[in-house]
Amino acid sequence: MTGPVTAVAGVLASRMIRVALGAVTGVLIARTLLPEGRGVYAVMTTAAATAVVVGHLSLEKSHIVFWPDSSRHRPLITNALVLGTALGCVAALATFGIVAASASPGAFPLWAVALLAVPFGTASINLTSVLLLQSRTKTVNRATTIAALTQCLPILALMAAGHVTVASAVVCWAASTVVPFLFAVRALWPIPLRRDKSLVRRQLSLSGRYHVGWVAYHMLLSVDILLLNAMDSAATVGIYTVAGTLMTLARIPADSITQVVLPRQAVSGAHEAERLTARTLRLNLLVSAAFIGLVAAASPWAIPLVYGHAFAAGVAPLLVLAPGALALTVTRPTEQYLVRLGRPMTMTAIACTALAVNLVLNLVLIPPWGAVGAALASTVAYTLLALLETAWFLRSARVGVSELVPRLTDLRALSPRTPAATGTAGRRAGAPVTVARVEGAARTERTERTEKAPRHVP
Repeated sequence: MTGPVTAVAGVLASRMIRVALGAVTGVLIARTLLPEGRGVYAVMTTAAATAVVVGHLSLEKSHIVFWPDSSRHRPLITNALVLGTALGCVAALATFGIVAASASPGAFPLWAVALLAVPFGTASINLTSVLLLQSRTKTVNRATTIAALTQCLPILALMAAGHVTVASAVVCWAASTVVPFLFAVRALWPIPLRRDKSLVRRQLSLSGRYHVGWVAYHMLLSVDILLLNAMDSAATVGIYTVAGTLMTLARIPADSITQVVLPRQAVSGAHEAERLTARTLRLNLLVSAAFIGLVAAASPWAIPLVYGHAFAAGVAPLLVLAPGALALTVTRPTEQYLVRLGRPMTMTAIACTALAVNLVLNLVLIPPWGAVGAALASTVAYTLLALLETAWFLRSARVGVSELVPRLTDLRALSPRTPAATGTAGRRAGAPVTVARVEGAARTERTERTEKAPRHVP
């Protein structure tokens, strides 16, 4: 069996390649379009990414719940494709209507190109979730790398010809969004198109309860870009997204660890899942503190050197965003555990609370401080989200705060010998999560909220 260190290394290498290619793409776009052009590009791609998030309806949450029943695997794949594309079309049309009714930057034909990628993006999220639950990280990694090349290589060619424009950048972004969908369909083929209507209803019922929280979480990560554009300028957005991009780079090691542990979090017994989640949180904090600190320390000279002096003002927002980026590294593994509890309304309430705080702080802080104000609002809201979710995990798992304090010995958890031992222990420690157990908890809640939508804008 491949050890976790190998799996993490594969995911990390893939993501680092994608980010390196994305960084090259972002630098080329920044140096040719300057802050204002980059800002327009960021607004359009952020809006399209938001449509993807809204349209996919959080079906991957239901995958985690139903996956332990092997008889559900093929119907889940079918529903991921059919529902993903259908809901994505609805979301794209709705977004285009909003754009047409507002004073959004960019020409309508270009908006149409960006939004055409939405159905592929929604289906891709759902299908990628299935691949991860099958532990097919190599396929996901390959798709991620090819998608980055699909965006970067045309931009390089256009740069050499002197034809990089907002339009060409958006077209390349849209093409890169379609690539993971094509890889996922090929990997899971044949996919029967006949849906299990009963399963569809159960998935929509369960996922719908999580979806408001997921949309709130995505808006928490992206609303600052849209508000900056509305309350300041596209040039400020262009500067601010440089800071966001670099913080995304620094979070990749933690995201890679989290992605690898997902299958074991989903199928392990309760005790093993609690222990695995606590260890993942410690690892994420340990690794992320080092990477985020390194990026923050290098930013005063790296941003002007790489992006140009027109983007030097991005240093201050990056430094303010750094603590919030660290806080975000604990939310995804925590949420993967909390989904097992079947209490979507509680998760939704936490995400909506953090979003409300972010909105209020952005409205107050952007007018006087611009990008720095948006960064401060985001950091406060991200930290609040992490604290609330971590407190819930500690209470549910009956784990002490000391169990989350990072230690160097945690790095041994990535030993290739770990899976067999811990996986067996986990199966002995408690019964696997069942659909009845999770849905029963959801009903109790009624009687008495991943690869990465993406914040990263190349």
